[in-house]
Amino acid sequence: MSHVLVTGGAGFIGSHLAEALVGRGDAVRVADSLITGKRSNLHHLPTVELFEGDLADLEFARKAVEGCEYVLHQAAIPSVPRSVKDPVTSHRANVDATLNVLVAARDAGVRRLVFAGSSSAYGNTPTLPKHEAMPPKPLSPYALQKVIGEEYLRMFTALYGLEAVSIRYFNVFGPRQDPSSPYSGVISVFATALIENRSPKIHGDGEQTRDFTYVANVIDGVLKACVAPGVSGEVINVATGGRISLNTLFATMRSIVGTDIEPTYAEPRQGDVRDSQADIRKAKQLLGYQPIVSFEEGLRRTVEWYRTAAVTGRA
Repeated sequence: MSHVLVTGGAGFIGSHLAEALVGRGDAVRVADSLITGKRSNLHHLPTVELFEGDLADLEFARKAVEGCEYVLHQAAIPSVPRSVKDPVTSHRANVDATLNVLVAARDAGVRRLVFAGSSSAYGNTPTLPKHEAMPPKPLSPYALQKVIGEEYLRMFTALYGLEAVSIRYFNVFGPRQDPSSPYSGVISVFATALIENRSPKIHGDGEQTRDFTYVANVIDGVLKACVAPGVSGEVINVATGGRISLNTLFATMRSIVGTDIEPTYAEPRQGDVRDSQADIRKAKQLLGYQPIVSFEEGLRRTVEWYRTAAVTGRA
């Protein structure tokens, strides 16, 4: 049994990580400010130890890390539009907190830290699929903040010998993603709108593409990164390796839900990239990673969860 800290563990991806860790018998601690995370995401995990606080406070970060062998650093304000609107708050959550967690992990003798990176680091480069050797070209404060986090990880590995690895996520979706925020992921917004018989908004012409990745694939990649040999200091894409336009996504979801609602188109959002697709060869080579849930199956599972949540009031 390992002792694992999941920062941001009351959030969407973090709560799925906590669930997977508990399921395999680990002792799990969650550190979360509960600004975007929800206690209800952990209600089905009574053994999880919850520390409520701000990781941008170094002393809180030290308390959270103490006694843990692994740190899965998911805590962030994961929104491009929000970072454009409020870069200062976003920087505090995404850079200051990350540095504190790294310092705390170094001083506590943590075995390995896995960081939630972002595909937004690649920017609008026309090269597809996007591979880890490409230079970062962030278009938003959020993207830049994630790149800074990755560089801090490299530095802590080189200077202090802290084993740390960055996993770049690509448009993760699945159950428990909050659809109520204006910064929510597009799949959660589409799902709730279609189920409620409302017309969802698509920013731009809808032909922009994304490598939509079901959350179970990300969890598998992160857990593999905890124990894979020779990956300290690396940045690794974890995704499906495909590319779906928002228009195709909408049409597929509309078919799953069984409705004929049309979307509403609006102006493109500042800082959004046009196309995104992951090269996952490095993950296959270093982690033994392979997507375990297809985009189509993940979409079906997600829509079904939101359909149930609409009845039970969980969403």
